[in-house]
Amino acid sequence: MVHQLRDDMREARRASGMAWARFAHEAGFGEAYLRNVENGNRSVTAGVAASYDRVLRTGGTFTKALSAFGAPGASSEPWGPSESLGVLTGLLKGSSVDRRGFLSVGAALSVSASRWSTALESVGPNGVPASAADGPALLAHVVDRLDYLRHLDDGLGSGEVFHLARSELSLIVRLIKSGRYDGTAVNRLHAMASEASRQVAWAAFDQGRFRIAQRYFDGCLRASADAGDPISGAYGLSFAAIQCYSTPGQAGRAVSLLQTAQEQVKGRATPRMQAMLAARTARALSASGRMKECAYQLHLARTALDKGVRDDDPKTLYWVNYGEIEMIAGSAALHLGDPAEAVRRFEAAMKASYPGDEEYPRSNAIYLARAAEAHLALHDLDAAVAHARHAARCLGSVDSARSASELKGLREKMAPHTSHAAVREFLHVG
Repeated sequence: MVHQLRDDMREARRASGMAWARFAHEAGFGEAYLRNVENGNRSVTAGVAASYDRVLRTGGTFTKALSAFGAPGASSEPWGPSESLGVLTGLLKGSSVDRRGFLSVGAALSVSASRWSTALESVGPNGVPASAADGPALLAHVVDRLDYLRHLDDGLGSGEVFHLARSELSLIVRLIKSGRYDGTAVNRLHAMASEASRQVAWAAFDQGRFRIAQRYFDGCLRASADAGDPISGAYGLSFAAIQCYSTPGQAGRAVSLLQTAQEQVKGRATPRMQAMLAARTARALSASGRMKECAYQLHLARTALDKGVRDDDPKTLYWVNYGEIEMIAGSAALHLGDPAEAVRRFEAAMKASYPGDEEYPRSNAIYLARAAEAHLALHDLDAAVAHARHAARCLGSVDSARSASELKGLREKMAPHTSHAAVREFLHVG
């Protein structure tokens, strides 16, 4: 991950507008030496990171990132329940402070993932998922509401869910602070806070609020570490990875996030969890153009699903089935420049009884738009229009900036084909 830090340091230096000679002079290092640091020929030391922070006035951004990446000579900033509660409380109050300054959203997520992994290794797993059936009745009610919000997001989109999930997170934080719970119950509350924060993060991302999403993903990982529950954090990272591979130039970070998740749940994840992480990894690899590795991860996903569902599957994985895996495979094929394979995968998803229109209209709108794009690439304009119209119908009942953006991109790709009557009508009427 240190190469990502080098990229961020280079980006911040360039953004400052300072000439190389002046920057090196103020940093106290030779220009050639710093060029070699940025190019990867020399190590990023604590001294170099501190000099970049000082000259660029980043508030310790690079020093903290260096620590998170486990580089030698860097100090460690611990994670703990009190700090996590402070972070979540600040977010709920609307704090806009971002201590990582020049770090991109993807780089900040990488830092969070690294710290989460380190924190989990120090506290050890408690094995108390948010959805545990026993414990105080009040906590069971909150778990049920979080489950309801997941399905609400599936059917209506993220607009209202953002606010509702923030309210649930606020309640959970208040319950933790109340001091009325300890032991297993408080660990469970932290796991619940992780899931609520993930829901807020995902809703923010779906609404195009990427920086806010990153901060709540960070909160999700902090709470997961406090709970000693790697499953909730790994689940959060799988969604953070979508934010990364949906951002140009960040697919490599997405792969790293998913690898971190897989490492932390090794030996604990059910086959369904393994299938989900493998499928998401395949999608991230497709965005990096890594075809063979993508195919292998899809094979792992399908093989894991073949093992069937289990009683200890996390409740959050209700959506992981053969139809979803094939939809991801179709998206991956399209990104890798194989529209024919994309069409085959999307059709396979439909044969697997993918319940798109009824249960997942937001996701289905995205997949239909991609299927339309695949047909367009194959010059099957009638099929492209049919899928585009279907996507538009799904989107009509959903509040999702992400889905709307997908459909907008499709319309732009169809624009050169207005000589075709059906295309022209779709672009005009919708």
